[in-house]
Amino acid sequence: MAEIADNFFGLFNYWVVIVLMMIGFYTVISHDNLVKKLIGLNLFQTAVFVFYISMGKIAGSTAPILMHGPGSEDVLYAHPLPHVLILTAIVVGVSTTALGLALVVRINEAYGSIEEDDVLAADFETQEAESETEAQRKARADARHAEAEADEEYDDGSEDPRSPEQRAADNEDKEPRS
Repeated sequence: MAEIADNFFGLFNYWVVIVLMMIGFYTVISHDNLVKKLIGLNLFQTAVFVFYISMGKIAGSTAPILMHGPGSEDVLYAHPLPHVLILTAIVVGVSTTALGLALVVRINEAYGSIEEDDVLAADFETQEAESETEAQRKARADARHAEAEADEEYDDGSEDPRSPEQRAADNEDKEPRS
């Protein structure tokens, strides 16, 4: 029993990593609120930071600062690269979170909600309205194109006997109104 407890507590950092990752992942997939999703991503990111720092730890090591004097030859130094990389990752993570929060604010201004379902529903409504408008524009363009082809077929090279005012009035009557 003591051996199991020693193994469990000896790997405590890794258990913390697993718990943080699972909480972060669950938060991202289970919540529709965009701010909660960002918090879940930050928890997941923190788990990765703890994991890398735990991997860089060497038992019995000291900070990588050169020491002078007696006994300095036998000093075991920790590798500084994982810690430096994590400092850089923290800066990138903070800026990414700031960008995500700025996008959430813009989404709230545009859609009036930060719930994913509401935003998607509003986006689908907008797409449907745009497709209807585009269909109407295409129908008008096709009608104008067909009219132009009909005029070309009718044109036998002779002049149109109608006055310009009559032609303009006829064209106004033919154009569909929206």
